[in-house]
Amino acid sequence: MLSFPNCKINLGLHVVSKRPDGYHNLETLFLPVPLTDELEINISEINSFSQDGIPIAGAPHDNLCVKAYKILRENFPNQVGNVAIHLKKNIPFGAGLGGGSADAVFTLKMLNELFSLQLSSVQLRTFAARLGADCPFFIDNQPAYATGIGDLLEPFPVNLSGYTLLLVKPQDAVSTKEAYSGIVPRDKRTDISPVDLKAALSQPVDSWKEKVVNDFEGSVFPAHPAIAAIKQQLYDCGATYAAMSGSGSTVFGLFNCKNESSLTKAKSAFADTDYFIYCSKC
Repeated sequence: MLSFPNCKINLGLHVVSKRPDGYHNLETLFLPVPLTDELEINISEINSFSQDGIPIAGAPHDNLCVKAYKILRENFPNQVGNVAIHLKKNIPFGAGLGGGSADAVFTLKMLNELFSLQLSSVQLRTFAARLGADCPFFIDNQPAYATGIGDLLEPFPVNLSGYTLLLVKPQDAVSTKEAYSGIVPRDKRTDISPVDLKAALSQPVDSWKEKVVNDFEGSVFPAHPAIAAIKQQLYDCGATYAAMSGSGSTVFGLFNCKNESSLTKAKSAFADTDYFIYCSKC
């Protein structure tokens, strides 16, 4: 069985408050992006995991696909048998794109089908939440406004027709731990005006530049000026909107399809770099 786990970007990201359990309450819009990994799972005599494409650091037993398998095996030992999992990694990691989370969730969904577990979306979301805060999003895999730690989801259609998305991922990787270590939650800040992210996202894209912000840029950009420079370069090339996705390090730009020269200029600007580049119409 073969599937193609896709990544996501964040349109706006507010770090609202720190919770007693150490996690943070967030507000963000998750948007699926058609940049995909390739995931193959087949019933096998013995369990195995293999991977190619972009190299992933760490032992195989730490991979989220393997962890997803173990969760279902532990809960359904008489139904979930041995499998061979092969992952071709195309989505860069440490990028704020949720590629690992997508791989884990697609593993859950594939095993549900492969072994006829008949788990509902609600049940799958419960298992997904054990693998990561943004994992439940990939069950329905539709634009969603997320609150809580990113696990409370509300459908939120967003129309980006007429725009092209350009992703730029530098060599810099930003760990979640690093990103959060420098963040000051909004409930502890006195230098910001209240922003209704939902209301801002409901406005035309050309109004987003000053309203739809990613709070992590304030902590990540000073430590990684190359990431900040990408955002400015996208604007200099004519992006209607640009921002860092998640906790970084990918920066994306939205380019109006009526102004093809801006997108051409942007792609040319990064053509001779060793950055990871992806482009797709929205």
